[in-house]
Amino acid sequence: MSWATLGRRARTWRVVHASWSVAQLAGLGYIWFCALTGRRNRRLWSSVAFLLAEGAALVVGHGDCPVGPRQAAWGDPVPFFELVLPPRAAKAAIPALAAVSGAAVAALVLRRPGLVERAPGGGRDQSRA
Repeated sequence: MSWATLGRRARTWRVVHASWSVAQLAGLGYIWFCALTGRRNRRLWSSVAFLLAEGAALVVGHGDCPVGPRQAAWGDPVPFFELVLPPRAAKAAIPALAAVSGAAVAALVLRRPGLVERAPGGGRDQSRA
């Protein structure tokens, strides 16, 4: 389906879904950064919570976006990943991202904190733990 043939709700959903996906990828990248550097801060835990919320939604949807049926009802039957990937790769994207996310959280748990950021106004930005 082309952008021009989509209704307003379907176009709005695609923009929201794309924004959500970019934010999740940024959060996943930040979790990996923190796992590798040992950094711990509120932004890290917000990113972990964000990914866990997405994981819970995928569990509810049995591996598919739980809003998929609503998306189809709004006139957009194309799964989001199929907008940017071939169908076979799109099907593999969720399990692959779940594995990468699980590995990031495991790396975070296994890596001892190295840097602890203080709250603004609490002295230096970073100090050794």
